Order: sequence, then structure tokens, then C-alpha cells
Amino acid sequence: MPIQKSALVPPQPGSRDATPSSPGPRLGPRAASATVWYLRLLALLNIVAVVSLPFREEVHEHNGGGFFTPYLATAGLVSAALALFLAMVMRRRKRAAWVFNLLLAGPLFALYVLALTQDRYQDHVFNWVSAALTGLFVAALLIGRREFHAIGDRSNPRLALAVGAGGILVTGSIGTWLVDITNKAHGGASLAEKLFYALLRGVSVGPLADRVPDVHAPRWVDIVINVLMAATFLLVLYACFRSPRGRALLGEEDEKQLRELLDRHGERDSLGYFALRRDKAAIFSPTGKAAVTYRVVGGVSLASGDPIGDPEAWPGAIDAWLAEARRHAWTPAVMGASEDAGTIYARHGLDALELGDEAIVDVADFSLEGRAMRVVRQAHNRVRRAGYTVCLRRHEDIPDDEMARLVELADAWRDGATERGFSMALGRLGDPADARCVMLECRDADGRPRALLSFVPWGEQGLSLDLMRRDRDSENGLMEFMVVELLLRGAEIDVQRVSLNFAMFRSVFERGARLGAGPVLRLWRSVLTFFSRWWQIESLYRANAKYRPVWEPRFLLFAKNADIPRIGIASARAEGFLTPPALPSFTRRKEQPAPAVAEAAVKSLN
Repeated sequence: MPIQKSALVPPQPGSRDATPSSPGPRLGPRAASATVWYLRLLALLNIVAVVSLPFREEVHEHNGGGFFTPYLATAGLVSAALALFLAMVMRRRKRAAWVFNLLLAGPLFALYVLALTQDRYQDHVFNWVSAALTGLFVAALLIGRREFHAIGDRSNPRLALAVGAGGILVTGSIGTWLVDITNKAHGGASLAEKLFYALLRGVSVGPLADRVPDVHAPRWVDIVINVLMAATFLLVLYACFRSPRGRALLGEEDEKQLRELLDRHGERDSLGYFALRRDKAAIFSPTGKAAVTYRVVGGVSLASGDPIGDPEAWPGAIDAWLAEARRHAWTPAVMGASEDAGTIYARHGLDALELGDEAIVDVADFSLEGRAMRVVRQAHNRVRRAGYTVCLRRHEDIPDDEMARLVELADAWRDGATERGFSMALGRLGDPADARCVMLECRDADGRPRALLSFVPWGEQGLSLDLMRRDRDSENGLMEFMVVELLLRGAEIDVQRVSLNFAMFRSVFERGARLGAGPVLRLWRSVLTFFSRWWQIESLYRANAKYRPVWEPRFLLFAKNADIPRIGIASARAEGFLTPPALPSFTRRKEQPAPAVAEAAVKSLN
């Protein structure tokens, strides 16, 4: 069940739920929020003006005559896209967006004030309203200036210029071509006039471009050009205001410090060792006794598992991580936190959603005896009678040349070209720094390697599953055979508990199948069962349940409900389920097919 913040201790000072003691400090946040709502309203009004002819003509009359309209009110898709995008980045408190708005709205307000000193602009009340709204927007920008503290990437200005130049070139070329083939005006317009018309239509679909007399294009051409320019504006703004990519990775000193924390506190979390992935960054508490490791994916600062180190120092590390996320306008999220860690994260303003359960087996309590274990026992006996054997070793006990060949086999047996895993996978195999990891190698009756399992340390006497690979032509039930062998022979390497796979939505499958389950729960179970045909949601639960494990819930932590879709996409990218499109085949170096690589590695091991 989700963790309820109301049941926790009062919010800590500095958290988003903390209430200021006086109304004064709230003026800045309110002013900042007001700028966001102004931009949202203007985006809506511009869209309405595009689709509503009377409203659009009214706005165009004001802009084209002796009147003026509020900041960003132009009845064009470009303005609508600009206002909507600015509202999004201003909500994330980007400093560059604040500067951009001030540089546009500030001089415009000054121009309105100057215009109102002249008699011909003073007679229309809407001019005063437009000036007042623009002035209030500028005032809100100035009052809320301290709220816009999120920095951008240093490469943003150069990238924005390149994107803008390329977008204008493409839009101008397509627009000029469309105008050339659809021009209804008599007389021949020059190429410069057609290009000028296309660029003006990119700004507005109103009477702004009517000043080119030799060009009269259909309405749909005007809209297409305006949409293309709006898309260009969006790309430019994205390039200009995008968050830093989070290029900092785990350095040698950080890894050394994390290993020291794991030596002292590694038994608390079965996922702790995965914090040593080198595509993560680490941020430590002020005392250095705890750390949060994370990776930035698509503007999401994605942490995984519990903080590393002393639980008493977790709040300091979490505060530092959240401050870093706010500074860069990253969306904070935690994948796979335990209930204890989720409670601490909730005290810092994050909400929790139960993702599923981790299967943990106590070696001392595991047995193949009894009716409940009949299926596992039969599968184990069948594979053993077929002549399969399992070699159980620490990585440090495997010779270097043999480890290299095992790594080749693991790569050849991988399902797909992408190495999957982030929150519950180490992402490397055979690294000398991971000497305490455990390798299970399964060979058939002829002595050929057919499957591999690798586990990372979980404290001194625990293991956590990292990697599962097998030859697709091997005997069915091979993985179950290897897991059972590990559980039966765990004493050989002084292992007392083993963490197996993570079962997403495990409680739904379990409770939804019980007598008396409610209609909502049964419906939810049916939906998950349907999608399990492609994503193996239910099969992972079934595969782990056969070992009679203890189920430990794991949670997703997030700041806002609206961030969940974005966090879902970022986590799918981090875990390897969503990858960028592959390059064309002629740009990639040809590689040896996987079966040939596996066959060569098997021969070398023999």
C-alpha cells in the first residue's frame, strides 16, 4: 500500500510541506506561480483565437490598428506554443526562462507606458488593460525572481542557435515552395517576396503578411507554415532551456567511499551493491556517513534502492540530492526503495507508490521436502538426472582467462543487443573490483557451459541476483535447477539469505486470485494478466513464488502525480526497455553472430 504522509512526523524545515511562519516569505512563490498561470492562460487564449474566427479578427484588429494586446497575445500558434512551453519551464523554475520573459515583457511594458502618454492611445480602455496585465506580469517576475534558481546546460545557447538557424532554414524553404505552387495572386512574385511572405506567416496567420501584394496563398498553406515555425520555436526553446544532462559519473574516490559505507552498513539493503554502477553519480550527506546514488535520464534524477550508509545520516544525503535536483530542474524519483527508506523520503515531501515485491529466501529454512515443493523438486531431479552440474565459486576464485570466456558467453546469450538493468543490476561482469560476487556455472553431461548466474554481495552473508543467462537450446528448468543448487549448497560459501528477482505488482496477482476479491482488484489483475503476454509480469511472480520466499515490498517515490508518466519513461530508458533508434546497418561495424560467438567460447572452455 502507498505510504501515507499524514501518518508520518511533521514536515522537516525546508521540505515542500513546511509552512512558513509569516505570510511575507510566501509572496515570492505566489508571484512565481502567477507568472506560470498567466502564460498558461495566454496559451489557451491564443489557441482559441486560432480556431475562432471572430476572436482572431478581434485580436488582429487590435494588433494591426491603434491598439495593443497583452504580452504574448497574438492569436498565432507560435505564440501559443511559446507561452505553453514557457509555462512549463517556468513551473520548473528555470532561470533562463525567467531572463527570457523579462527581456521580452520588460521592454514591451515600457513601450506600452510610452504609448499611453500619447492621446491617440489613451481613448481605448483595452490599451490600459493590456498595459496593466503586462505590467503585472513583469512585477510578478521581479517579485518572484529568487524562486527561479534552476540552472541550464552551458552548451544550451550554442545548441539553440544551431537549432534555430536550421529550423528557420527548413521552414523558410518548405514555406517558400508551398507558396510558389499555390500562389493565387496575378502577377509574378519574386523569390524574395515569397520567402518574406513565408517568414511572416510563420509569425502570424493574421493580416501581418497581407502587406505582400503579389502573394495570395490558401489558408491551409498559412497554417502549415505557422505550425512548422511553432515547432521550430519549441525545438529552440527546448535546446535553450533544457536541464543539464548529469554527466557526472561515479569516480574512483566516490566508489571507494561507497564501498566503505557498504562494508559497514551493506546488510541493510539487498540492492545496496548496485549503487556501485559506474553510470551513476553519488551525492553524500554533510557528514559523509550516507549517500544517494542517482542517474539523470530525460531530466529525471533517478535514484534506486535505499540510501547507502548510516540511516541516521540518510536525511542529510536526501536533502543534498533534492537540492541538487532543484538546482538543475531535475524531477526527483526513487525506484525500488524499501519501506524504511520510503518513510524517510516521504518526510522530505515525496509520495510513495508500491511497485511490487522482492523475493528473499532464507537458506536455512529452504527445503525441497513437502507437497508445496513437489514441482520444484521434480524439475530439479529431472535436470540432475540429465547430467547437468553446477560449479559455485566467488569471482576472485575464477582464473582471468576463464572469466573472460564466461563474459563472452554471457554476452552471446543475452536477449537482445541492449544490456538491461539499472536499479537491480550491476551492468558489468568480471570486473576485478567485484571479486566477492558469486558465479554459478552450469554444464551439461558433456561438460559444455549452458547457463550462468551471477550474484552480488549483500552484506557479509547475503547474495542478490544480478545476472541470468542461458543457452536457448539448453534443457528447460535450468535456471530453477541452479537456484535450488545455490540454496541447498549456500553453506559452502557462507551464504544465509538470497535475494531473487523483483515481482512487479505481486500483491495484485496474489490477492486478486483469492476468494472474495473485489471487482476492482479482479479487473486490475485481469489487465496485468493480459499485458503479461508481452512483458512477463505474472511469470516473474510465479517463477519466484515457487521457492516460498519472504516478500519485501519495494516503492516508487515521486514529488508530484503529474511526474509519474515522465518518471516511467525515464525508468524504462534506464532499465534498457526503451532505447534510441538503431543506426542504419551501413554505419555499424559488422559483428560475429551471437551463436558463433557462443560456440567459440564453449570450445575454448572445453
